[in-house]
Amino acid sequence: MFKFILTEVRGPVGIITLNRPEILNAWNAAMRDELVVAFDQFENQNGVRAIILTGAGDRAFGAGQDLNETKTFDADRAEEWVAEWERLYHRMRTLSKPLIIALNGVAAGSAFQVALLGDFRIGHAGVRMGQPEINSGIASTTGPWIMKEMIGLARTMDLTLSGRLMDAEESHRIGLINRIVPQDRVMAESLALAEELAAKPPVAMRLDKQRFREMTEAGFRDALAAGVRIQREAYASGEPARMMEEFLAKRAAKRA
Repeated sequence: MFKFILTEVRGPVGIITLNRPEILNAWNAAMRDELVVAFDQFENQNGVRAIILTGAGDRAFGAGQDLNETKTFDADRAEEWVAEWERLYHRMRTLSKPLIIALNGVAAGSAFQVALLGDFRIGHAGVRMGQPEINSGIASTTGPWIMKEMIGLARTMDLTLSGRLMDAEESHRIGLINRIVPQDRVMAESLALAEELAAKPPVAMRLDKQRFREMTEAGFRDALAAGVRIQREAYASGEPARMMEEFLAKRAAKRA
């Protein structure tokens, strides 16, 4: 049914795997649409009581946006892009079931943001996380919102403006990774936690998650409104397209 993701059910746990390992599980519009459908399916499946999101391969949970898509955007398409993210983020934020992010590798840009929208994150010592969007000419809007909610303004400015990636130890120290386990134990530990959470009273779980969403909804909506304004201005300037072309050319040269 899906082209860019895989889904399976193990007992009370639904598993979604980002499945573009050849480009580090970077996503485009079609992949985001598939994620919304998969989350819908597991939300409406009574036997599924917890969800795990992970990436294929051993290099990346997700590299974030596929720049081959965004390098073609104009201001109008950039506004549509923000609406696509709104659908995915809203779907994730309104899940009544606990969501665990099994970090099998790097989580960068929008994949970092998606990871932070999970309820728990389990990774290994080789995981790196961060917001490198500025390096490819993409202005950050939803990223600073979710980071500020979790790590405060000073660290959010650091990660947004420098574009650096944190190692697993730093991410764990500031609370973004809940558990660091051996690399070959990431999925097993994620499944064990998912099964533990699946056994919790479902009404209490739903209401707790609902309240966390209510507490952060105003900031989420503000970030989306700012995203439309900022991305329209950014893409109208032509800078993102130029920077992404340069970024992709440098990456291709390194591989040659």
